[in-house]
Amino acid sequence: MTNQELIQNFESDAVRESSFHHLDHVRLAFAYLSQHPPLQALEKFAAALQRFAIARGKSQLYNETITHAYFFLIRERMARHPHDDWDAFALRNPDLLTWKDGILSRYYEQATLQSDLARTVFLFPDKHH
Repeated sequence: MTNQELIQNFESDAVRESSFHHLDHVRLAFAYLSQHPPLQALEKFAAALQRFAIARGKSQLYNETITHAYFFLIRERMARHPHDDWDAFALRNPDLLTWKDGILSRYYEQATLQSDLARTVFLFPDKHH
């Protein structure tokens, strides 16, 4: 599926909740970043995720901190290897594809990511090394 097809499929609400996992979130962010300038891509990606959650009666699932943090990590990795397609990107960045104890645990305290504030607004990393 092309980046544009993936976006259209998601935005038309053709994706089942049970088949949309962490890797699919990363793939969708990659697709938006491949099709749009970064801030426009973020706006479209975040809005699509919020609509997806609301349509399933689960608006609390959307987390702005997690969404934005992953989005900009993906953006940075894409900038380092701008010619990668999705398959090459996925092979090069397995750390972004792991959800449980994933990359954000390097930057954030778990309680921070689970907070109501983190769901509502982007919070800067708070983990001290």
